[in-house]
Amino acid sequence: MTLPRPARVAAICMLIAAVAPWTTLQAQDALLDVMASEIKREMETLQAQNPPAYFLSYRINHSYTCSISTEFGALEQSRETKGSNITTQIRVGDHTMDNTREIRGSGGFDFSFPQFTSMPLDGDETATRLLLWNETNKQYRKASKKYQEVKANTAVKVEAEDQSADFANDIRVESYIDPPVDIDAIKPDISRWEQRLKRISREFLACDDMFEGTASLTFEVARKRIATSEGSKIAENRVSARVMLRAKVKCDDGMELQLHRSYFAFDHMKLPDEKQMIADAREMVATLKAMRQAPVIEPYVGPALLSGEASGVFFHEIFGHRVEGHRQKKESEGQTFKKKEGEEVLPVHMSVTFDPTLKSFSGIDLNGHYVFDDEGVRGNKVGVVENGVLRDFLMSRTPFDKHPTSNGHGRAQAGYTPVSRQSNMIVATSNPRTEQKLRDLLLEECRAQNRQFGLYFKDVQGGFTMTGRFVPNAFNVTPTEVYRVYVDGRPDELVRGVDLVGTPLVMFSNITDAGDIPAVFTGTCGAESGGVPVSAASPALLVSQIEVQKKEKSQERAPILPRPDIDNQTQQPSN
Repeated sequence: MTLPRPARVAAICMLIAAVAPWTTLQAQDALLDVMASEIKREMETLQAQNPPAYFLSYRINHSYTCSISTEFGALEQSRETKGSNITTQIRVGDHTMDNTREIRGSGGFDFSFPQFTSMPLDGDETATRLLLWNETNKQYRKASKKYQEVKANTAVKVEAEDQSADFANDIRVESYIDPPVDIDAIKPDISRWEQRLKRISREFLACDDMFEGTASLTFEVARKRIATSEGSKIAENRVSARVMLRAKVKCDDGMELQLHRSYFAFDHMKLPDEKQMIADAREMVATLKAMRQAPVIEPYVGPALLSGEASGVFFHEIFGHRVEGHRQKKESEGQTFKKKEGEEVLPVHMSVTFDPTLKSFSGIDLNGHYVFDDEGVRGNKVGVVENGVLRDFLMSRTPFDKHPTSNGHGRAQAGYTPVSRQSNMIVATSNPRTEQKLRDLLLEECRAQNRQFGLYFKDVQGGFTMTGRFVPNAFNVTPTEVYRVYVDGRPDELVRGVDLVGTPLVMFSNITDAGDIPAVFTGTCGAESGGVPVSAASPALLVSQIEVQKKEKSQERAPILPRPDIDNQTQQPSN
């Protein structure tokens, strides 16, 4: 989420920002002045209403997106789009109690639909002011109604466990403006990428049983603007490029198996070359052919080794969501770690940091990088676990007991209200083990538990977790490539049909050792404030006991008809 070109251009932009007069930077984003002046005008009236508004912010996002997708060597889609939208957040009451407070007893499921309004792409000032005025009116009415519900709920319910305020009001007022981006100068050569992706996705035709084989590129340039009634004015750029390879086969028993490869960079020129992507596509084909014939594993409890990428997803799901600050305040949440601050929650050789200021890790660009969060607070590095001991939480501007202020992790997709979310998670160990040593320790643990084999999770698709009290507080990580590792020395055996499941405290207590080479998992995390870009870097993990359950599978048979390209080949007359 940063400047568009490699380090050379980024350094030039930073230099310009450092020496250019403030008036010059102001002129580069007149829309911020419109937003700020409209906030001032609206608040002069809304502060005198009953209930009074005490905070107002506008988030305006402009975006350019280039999307190219291919399947089996054919171009499916190629388009360029531009968009602009506004998200309005208004708080009524005061910072000690306002309309955002939880309505206790209403149930735990808190997902909502995005509420944003499209706005003119040309930045017409009159049209923009009219939209801001109209949206503020609508959102004030909604906030006022919710505030009355909050007051009624507070009056009739038992006293809340957490007596902290609803909004941190000691935030530093910020002014930050990135120079504008020349999109035409940095966007990819569309025609060249169309041909490249067609050649890559054509590789998936090599597997007769493949019924999905795609290669796609998404290149986006976004400019996020934030103006608040406190005086902050932010304009931050994000440029990103991502290629996704996906392939899927169907087994005779109905199970669908898929693999994917993802490549991310802030500059599309830094993505791997075509040769590497074709090699990866061929490896995916070979693996899927083997997986289709692999045995289905039965439910299992025992030792396991997780690759670095799998461990990143593992930590994101079972730990990251449970240290998001707003979850410690809400009484519908499980609050797994709220009372464990200062206690050992991981082995003493392990630490976990969240750092949105990091642009890269081991030469890999990190998707969770940003300068300011979506509440206009500068992103900060947060040492959540130090030497196994829980030290801190990820904080938005929603306080909870003993954590009165934000550390720059209030994040949201357009249309959603920011809450505390993850950024770049870095899992580290002070006692790294080599790959061979981890494997030896896995086999030792299998012998100690009288197991014939342990499991090795090489690749994962993603995962999800439930953190509330209204359902079991559990997680599910979705592996795509799993092997049995036998104690008697037999070669590792590829298996299929499992999900990694469990509960967080039990699983954390079973982590014993970590590897010496971290891997990076990049993705988009979905939660109650929408989808936000994240990354996780972690070494491989040895877990003394994990649980797997059978994977859900389709009950539909494999296609009756042969794939047409294969059928045509078999019917062609010989010379």
